[in-house]
Amino acid sequence: MVYIDSPMATSATEVFRRNAQVFDDETKDYILRGDHPLDFKNLKFTRTSEESQALNFDPSPKVIIASSGMCEAGRIKHHLKHNLWNPKSSIVFVGYQAPGTLGRSIANGDKNVTVLGEKIHIEAEIYNLEGFSGHADRDGLLEWLSGFRKKPARIFLVHGEEDSKKDFAAYVKKALGYNCTVVEGDSEYTLSKNAVVTVEDYNNEIVSPESLTRIKNKISAVHDDLETILYNTHLAVGGNLSPEQLTEINNTILALEKYTFSLGSAVAKEA
Repeated sequence: MVYIDSPMATSATEVFRRNAQVFDDETKDYILRGDHPLDFKNLKFTRTSEESQALNFDPSPKVIIASSGMCEAGRIKHHLKHNLWNPKSSIVFVGYQAPGTLGRSIANGDKNVTVLGEKIHIEAEIYNLEGFSGHADRDGLLEWLSGFRKKPARIFLVHGEEDSKKDFAAYVKKALGYNCTVVEGDSEYTLSKNAVVTVEDYNNEIVSPESLTRIKNKISAVHDDLETILYNTHLAVGGNLSPEQLTEINNTILALEKYTFSLGSAVAKEA
């Protein structure tokens, strides 16, 4: 059995399952072949704390997927308490573990940790799978920074390993000429008044207010037309569309609206 033990992850998964029309082509091909990544027979979602606690008293083999919060909070701490000492268990990290956290200590190979006030000697196998992070890498961040039309006065690097931040600051300075500040710990900075940019300034720099108004009106009109299509379709079949069919049609309309908005944004930039 595979258990998703996270109320938030359960709700987020439902959103993905209801909006399969926006998946990439590779995922759509998997689904069409009957290999749905979010729906298979031995997958179970646990919402209540009682269901979560019961997993630790079930001796059968299982996979428990729980959001970690770097093992500092949430249901993962109870699973660690019941499994870190067991040499038959495996703990698999698939996300970044920040220094000073329980997750980092475990991933680093520490053999003795404290979980929920209890000292535990680690006997479980520990694995760290890199590459699953949703953060951009060096080249991705540099590409984003390269998109500024007006050179920023300063870049603040607030997330990541200290050595990596320092190396990236030097790389940005060499590649783009931007001044970078590597933020360490709890720091405070005062920004000069002439460096403040308002939302209005930003919007006006991209597109004139008149052009933006015209684009918004066009998108609004398309939205109205799409809602009319949905209403007429419902009437055409005698009002017998099921809730699932209505949801599918509505999802398609929302997707079309999203693509239309993206097109409007592209037009706005050209304007």
